[in-house]
Amino acid sequence: MLEKRAEILGKIRSFFNERRYLEVDTPLLAPDLIPESCLEVFETFRVHPQGAGTEKKHLETPCWLIPSPEIWMKKLIAQHRRSLFQICKCFRNGESSGRTHSGEFTMVEYYTMNVGWEDSLSITEELFAALLPEGPGEEALRPPFSRISMEEAFSRWAGFDLYRAAEDSSLEDEARRLGLEPPPGLDRAALYDLIFIHAVEPHLPRDRPVALTDYPAFVPCLAKKSAGAKTVERWELYIRGIELANCYTEETDPLEVRRFFQAEEAAKEESALVRHKVDRDYWKIFIPGSRGAFPPCSGVAMGLDRLIMVLTGRSSIDAVLPFPS
Repeated sequence: MLEKRAEILGKIRSFFNERRYLEVDTPLLAPDLIPESCLEVFETFRVHPQGAGTEKKHLETPCWLIPSPEIWMKKLIAQHRRSLFQICKCFRNGESSGRTHSGEFTMVEYYTMNVGWEDSLSITEELFAALLPEGPGEEALRPPFSRISMEEAFSRWAGFDLYRAAEDSSLEDEARRLGLEPPPGLDRAALYDLIFIHAVEPHLPRDRPVALTDYPAFVPCLAKKSAGAKTVERWELYIRGIELANCYTEETDPLEVRRFFQAEEAAKEESALVRHKVDRDYWKIFIPGSRGAFPPCSGVAMGLDRLIMVLTGRSSIDAVLPFPS
């Protein structure tokens, strides 16, 4: 398995190097993070050598382990305007250890300049084709991927019109009709997530990869809004029912980025078990400067341990980790 893991890593690097993506290597420790209310993070401290008599609170600077290299990679894109990829460790606290989760995991994240989400989906299909052996077999993994909009998925497996229910505030009623008991006070995004996890995700086809597209705009993320603003340009890839990758056409409007940061920071202040510092000037990297505006691009974040798991036919990521959690 160690040899197979190394082989897959090598093929991924070759794939992106051949397409002239620049491989980058960014810090795992960050002084601040992109606020994401759906994630918990790990906190640690830098301890600075000080003279005797200095109070402890002056000896430590808090920092956090990255849940994704996105915070660094976008800064590099703003400066260098290059297609980038990175294979690195990421950390998410509060994750349940088991078949598809680990608090420490490996991510491959890649950003392609001057393309949107559809191009990123095609690139991901090409990546899978490069990783799979030639000839028959492995049809459940082989591209082209099926594409199903989130609206169609809810209609097919949850049995209702997602956007009508969101507009007339009946998502909670639909959840109860499906046998779910939502806790009081859930907003539209949380109700959507509850229904998706319990009523849609378990029914996704397993006979071939499925890209769920056109996510609702009322679920906060840094993806560009589609025409009409009802959906965002986002897809997630599922293989054999396992969520494997997440993609956006990246939001490049500085004011939209700023609004996202403000809203998510407020949400984290209310609910996060581990709070972290937020760079309130991060949105400024999207302001046009001497080299122009932040370039149009699309980014994909893919769980590498899960990828290796499905490529090798294992049923748990513990089977592909050198040191399972």
